[in-house]
Amino acid sequence: MSDATKELKEKLFYKAPYAGEKMTSDEVDAADSFCEGYMSFLDAAKTEREAVEQAVALAEMNGFAPYVPGRIYPAGSKIYYNNRGKAIILAVIGESGLTDGARIIAAHIDSPRLDLRPNPLYEQDGEALFKTHYYGGIKKYQWTAIPLALHGVIVKKDGSTVKVRIGEEDNEPKFVISDLLPHLAAEQMRKTMAEGIAGEDLNVIVGSRPFDGSDEAQNVKLNVLNILFEKYGVTEADFLSAELEIVPAFKACDIGFDRSLIGSYGHDDRVCAYPALMALLDTELPRHTTLCVLTDKEEIGSEGNTGLNSAYMAFFIKALAAAEGLEGEAVLSASKCLSADVNAAFDPNFPSVFEKNNSSYLNKGVVITKYTGARGKGGSSDAPAEFMAEVRAMLDNANVCWQIGELGKLDAGGGGTVAKYVASHNIEVVDVGVPVLSMHAPFEVVAKLDVYAAYRAFFEFYQK
Repeated sequence: MSDATKELKEKLFYKAPYAGEKMTSDEVDAADSFCEGYMSFLDAAKTEREAVEQAVALAEMNGFAPYVPGRIYPAGSKIYYNNRGKAIILAVIGESGLTDGARIIAAHIDSPRLDLRPNPLYEQDGEALFKTHYYGGIKKYQWTAIPLALHGVIVKKDGSTVKVRIGEEDNEPKFVISDLLPHLAAEQMRKTMAEGIAGEDLNVIVGSRPFDGSDEAQNVKLNVLNILFEKYGVTEADFLSAELEIVPAFKACDIGFDRSLIGSYGHDDRVCAYPALMALLDTELPRHTTLCVLTDKEEIGSEGNTGLNSAYMAFFIKALAAAEGLEGEAVLSASKCLSADVNAAFDPNFPSVFEKNNSSYLNKGVVITKYTGARGKGGSSDAPAEFMAEVRAMLDNANVCWQIGELGKLDAGGGGTVAKYVASHNIEVVDVGVPVLSMHAPFEVVAKLDVYAAYRAFFEFYQK
């Protein structure tokens, strides 16, 4: 190949480079350091409620205060709005306020999991178990035979709240869903993977020893209830007003000899939520008012009053606009948003479901996803070329590693993000996030360089 041909190819071809090629050794060190904080966040925030608690704590350490309705906030003010303890909006008031719209980054803080049913505890053949109802898109078989933890809240009739978190510390018990031994699983293994474990099979073992050593009926259940009563002061009826979640008991950890990857539960979508949060905390006096929206319920369609299919984000922006004497609808229409959500990283173990030229890869930086949806772009917000060009230029000018990607082959399946709910308020929006291996599994994998690229991308967007 001649030098002229090589030069022309470099000029005209598109290729997302390995992130390490564009980063100095100091930047690589900074990425590794940033991910130490991220891994701590993952371990502390395994539910949406815990993620909000962590966000509030970090925000208040950085000078943020609760939003006061009707107050006029000067430029540089740092405020947050906690929506029912399950979603949060943080804002830094810009020099021009909301005159030219807001700059919004929206990520979700819920993850696939197993919720306890309203009446979960029962005894069967000498074991006490919890009945669960899976939340979000999961492969059910992946949740068997792994250590599990119990997180959540119980609200008593008097309104008092009991926080529950069992199974995370080394000296605490774990829980488990049993699976058949291969010696007796011939019939089970003839089923499809989707049928091998049914939803009604996801029953969590929580005890096996009867109260007072008596083998009378329901005494194993009684023993578990007695333990819960002594620890938390709750009775079986209190489960009726509880939100309790079964999550993997894994800790976030380095993956690979080179420690380049992070394995953990909940990368989708805390791998975008944490960089978005930290980028806002590092923003002092932006030109535009900037918002970090950490939302709930994305995994089940963004429903409910803590999901972005509701109007709480629009209400908050309209309230800020009204305090500045601006029309809320005009502010929303002038706003721009990065829907910070993950995409599927190309997996060399399963190449057949990916289209290589339009897939995202580990260690190639943050991924821009123009549209999601299923097959014929159903359920997608398709970002316009003008905004795509604007985001491209922003990332290139800041030397942020980025790539383009779709969610697999056209007829292989599909998925969505919060982008379409943001777009419903006439806000310009595109998906920008981190590639993930084993998405929606109890143990997902991301690359540290990509996590740091997300932080840098989000920080640059806040400064626009």
